[in-house]
Order: sequence, then structure tokens, then C-alpha cells
Amino acid sequence: MHSIIPYRLADIGEGITECEIIQWFVKPGDRVSQFDKICEVASDKATVEITSRYDGVIRKLYYQDSEIALVGKPIVDIEIESPDVSEPAASEPAIQEATKDEIDKPAEHAFAAPTDSSCKDYSADRTNDVVYATPAVRRIARERKVDLRFVPGSGKGGRILKEDVHRFVEQQKQGGAIETSMLDSSEQQFVQANTGASASEISLSSASSVVTGKDELVSLSPIQRAMFRNMTESLAIPHFRFKDEIELDALMQARCRINSYAAEISDGETVKMTYMPFFVKAASLALAKYPILNAKVVTQPGEAPSLLLRAAHNIGVAMDTPGGLIVPNIKNVQTKSLLDIAAELKRLAHAGKSGNISSADLKGGTFTLSNVGMIGGTYLSPVLVDSEVCIGAIGKVQRLPRFETAMVDGASVERVVPRHILVTSWSADHRVVDGATMARFAVLYKRLLEHPEIMLANLK
Repeated sequence: MHSIIPYRLADIGEGITECEIIQWFVKPGDRVSQFDKICEVASDKATVEITSRYDGVIRKLYYQDSEIALVGKPIVDIEIESPDVSEPAASEPAIQEATKDEIDKPAEHAFAAPTDSSCKDYSADRTNDVVYATPAVRRIARERKVDLRFVPGSGKGGRILKEDVHRFVEQQKQGGAIETSMLDSSEQQFVQANTGASASEISLSSASSVVTGKDELVSLSPIQRAMFRNMTESLAIPHFRFKDEIELDALMQARCRINSYAAEISDGETVKMTYMPFFVKAASLALAKYPILNAKVVTQPGEAPSLLLRAAHNIGVAMDTPGGLIVPNIKNVQTKSLLDIAAELKRLAHAGKSGNISSADLKGGTFTLSNVGMIGGTYLSPVLVDSEVCIGAIGKVQRLPRFETAMVDGASVERVVPRHILVTSWSADHRVVDGATMARFAVLYKRLLEHPEIMLANLK
């Protein structure tokens, strides 16, 4: 006997309730085995490939490319041989976490997510074509109305790059003027390099397209929808903000010595020590002193609010990736050395750039640091997420004049000296964290970074 199992979209990350279907790897009639790829989805935070848990035959697809699938709802029907097999309850965690109203209400975005009762069968629309491209490239293709199945990919393994889409658009226009008003500076450089157009020609083309162009209403990407929802909720939390300057000169010397030591003992690839491992480890040491800043506010209907004091320091690090901002976290920082943290940051950065951040890396964060100073900015105002009570943002490093007291010929003299300064900006949940606690935490954090020997003395 045979039976048809509705294969449901499992929870692939903390707080994720919907995903965008990027592409299908199967069509109706295809036979699949366990761990075969079924489709690729873009969640709120990352791109993930969904694999099969069964041996069977695909009978129905519930969604088209670019449509939104709800966690806990079927995405395909799979015909299997055993009539007694049912889908494990583990595939429906989001139904336990979300209310029925949240699951059944229409999604508030341009893509309508079908329900079980009204799902259209898109099986007949499928082909054997598989397209390898990141969500960012797919978004550009949708904006340019380009079918990626016809675009030759120049990336590794035939992956389609942003430049491939622009080259295809140029070829389709058969030498016509390229509209560059929608392109960023790097894309304009690409157009100039491939068309021979001068900067003035590009500028004139942009100006004319602004005059003759039309406004366009575009849908939010999955990450943008998540930001919209989460930040709207987060701004209901009263924020206490605290900013302070930190001198990095001593830390810079310590970092240089550690990198020299790592190069000497390495017998292969050396993990270069940046400033971020110090920032992360200092936060963990300060959290050990002020554990309330590693807590989570727990609210239940009809019950008094409470605090969950979490033992693990799972420190999230905000990363700017081609698909948008994601916040993977380093697990159990309190048990890791600086070199361990550096290696983990390198792994996460590589996975983020390639769009391969796992759901495990996105779950369980307890505290967040944003090193937006790598891009620019000095004084920042980070916004909390409701699963944490504190977040820090690190500004850019500047070489600035500061006063120093020195002894000259037995007399105390003040003089101006250059110092490397960065500003840390903190936000705390003022419902449970008072200003004095936030200030003491920030002062300890400053002391650990300005005197790295104190940090090293507290390492375990």
C-alpha cells in the first residue's frame, strides 16, 4: 500500500514563522531518497536547503518560486510505501510557539501565503531547471524582470552572479542605453567597464531616466520583513542608552604580540586576531559580573513578568551579508579563549558571505554586539530585540588628541598626546535594568579593554 504524506516546513531558526521559496530541486513524479534536496528557502535570517526525510515520490508542490511558505504548513506531498508513517511532531515546533490566529491570519506583505484549504497545485508549472543564485541576485533579477534560467552563470559551479544579470540585461537591450539610476556605484563601474561609456554619459543616462522613469512598488525581502516586524515590536521597549570612550593603544600592542605569537606556532593557516575577539571576550567577562544583562524577560498572559538568568554567554555578532543583516552567535563564550573566538568569527564570516549560515548558529543568542564602526559612525543607538535585555554597538577607531600627565624634571606636567579612541554605545531594557547597572557594566568593559592584562588575568 501507498500513502501520501504532507511534508511540512520545519522551524529553521529562532522566531522564524515564514520563508520565501527560492527554488525547487524537484518536480512532481521525481523519486527522492532521505537527505535529497527538495527546495531552497530564504528565511528571515539565512538561506537554507530543505532535504527529504522520506524515500518516496513527489506528488504535489504547494508553492511557486518567490512565494511565502508558513512554518508548520505543507510545502510538498510525498507518496511513500508504508501506510503507517506519519510526519514527526518535531517538524511542527512553530505551531506550538505561535498562536492559531498568528498561523491562520493572512501574511501582511505583497506575497499571499496560501493555506491548506485554498492552496493551488503548482506541480504542472515545474521544469527540470535548477538555478544557483543568492537571494540578493534573485531580487535584482526580479527588479529587472529577468528569468534566471536563461542567464549564463560565471560563478563557481555555474552560480549566477550580480554581474551576470547586468550583462544579460545589456545584451537583451541590443546596445541600447542602459538605465543606471537604479545601480549603486560598484554596478555603475561594471556598466562603464562593459559598455565603454564615459562617466559623463552614465551621468546623463541617469539624469534622463530620473525624468522619464516611474515610481516602483517593490516587496520587502524576507530579512526586511523580519526587521520591520522585530523592530516595530522592539521599539515598544523603553531603552536606557549609555555611551563611553575607550582608549585602545594598550590593546593594539597586545593584539600585535598575539598575532606574532600565533604566526610563530602555526604550522598551517594562521587565524589573524582582529579586535572583535577582544570585544566579545570582554563582554563575556563583564556579563559574569553583571548577569542580569545576559537575561531574558519572560511574560506569560495572566502571570507576573519574570527574568530568565541564562548561564551560557551566547554572544551574537551582527554581520552585513549579501542577503542582508544577520546575527549569528558564538556559543559559550565564557569557556573560549581569544584564539577560539577568532576562529569561530572567521567561520561565521565565511558562512555569512556564502549564504550558508546554519539555523543552529542563529538560535539561542543571549547578548549582541554590532561592530558597525567597520563601515563608519562614532555615536550609535542600537535597538534591542525582545529576547535580550542589552545590546552594544562599537564605533570606528579614531586617532585623537588627549591630555596626559607626565613627570618632567621632577614636576607634574600636562601634555597633549595622540590616542586611538573608539566609542561604545549601549542600550538596555529599562524595564528591568537600571541605569547604574548599565553604567557599571560599561565601566568594567572599558577597563578590561584599556588594560588587557586584567582581561588575561581573568581568562579561564
